Amino acid sequence: VDHGKTKLLDAIRQANVVAGEAGGITQHIGAYQVMTEHEGVERAITFIDTPGHEAFTAMRARGASVTDIVVLVVAADDGLMPQTREAIDHARAAGVSLIVAMNKIDKPQANIDKVKKQLADLDLKTEDWGGKTIAVPVSAKTGEGIDNLLEMIILEAQMLELKANPARLARGIVLESKMSKGKGPVATLLVQNGTLRLNETIVLDTYYAKIRAMFDDHGQAMTEVGPSVPVEILGLSGIPSAGEQFFVIEDEKKARELIEKRQEHARQEKIHSVKKISLEELYSQIKEGKIKELKLVIKADVQGSLEAIRNTLEKIEA
Repeated sequence: VDHGKTKLLDAIRQANVVAGEAGGITQHIGAYQVMTEHEGVERAITFIDTPGHEAFTAMRARGASVTDIVVLVVAADDGLMPQTREAIDHARAAGVSLIVAMNKIDKPQANIDKVKKQLADLDLKTEDWGGKTIAVPVSAKTGEGIDNLLEMIILEAQMLELKANPARLARGIVLESKMSKGKGPVATLLVQNGTLRLNETIVLDTYYAKIRAMFDDHGQAMTEVGPSVPVEILGLSGIPSAGEQFFVIEDEKKARELIEKRQEHARQEKIHSVKKISLEELYSQIKEGKIKELKLVIKADVQGSLEAIRNTLEKIEA
């Protein structure tokens, strides 16, 4: 929390993302692509900016599961926080590589050795302490160390031999979704393999989409996007949940049939899982103290926020 994740990404992108976030806290998963030069060749890195607030643990876990490399941002003056440890657990559970960005080194109270010791205590020894964890001192405020961080990300990607096939049909994951006035259901997708093209039909859980428009992270219209590219799409039949897988189906009729089967299966599961109770029974159980429940209709701008609110409410003990 407040370790400067978005400000660091802001410095990398040289754009002002923080100002557009309510209260300065990242509320939704945002995906951004930046270009950097390595050994004379221009390379693209896609960043998924995951929220650090405790209420968004579930979204952060989902963010880790769609990445190849996790950049763990730790403030050099504060050190590791409980949410930092959670993020490390998420990265380990997802089986992804981890790079530590020690931010705020411009502050007088910054203590890099303290951070390295805390990391070592969690079996994340840095390279200069005899371990394998890459740790890069950076300052989102001054820009110091950012070029080195990008260099480390590219080198780690080369070591991992990350590859995708742009010639195949696209598949990937839903990063975020919402209902937009004038546009209808909108989803941000991350293409993980293949190439996604305009007018193709994709299936996402119990929904499908014939893509009628695609936009990159700068709002520019796109006709096709390749692996590791985040894109916003229009043409959805509904609002899919963040974290859902998507894939292209060449036959639109088959896509509709598949969705109908999935929707029917989901309906049947819902019917069988719902335990019906009368108002009289509910009232008597409340009087006896067996149940304390208030039914709420929660409206949110995007699925991720809705999930975070639900998770927070579920933690509240009556």
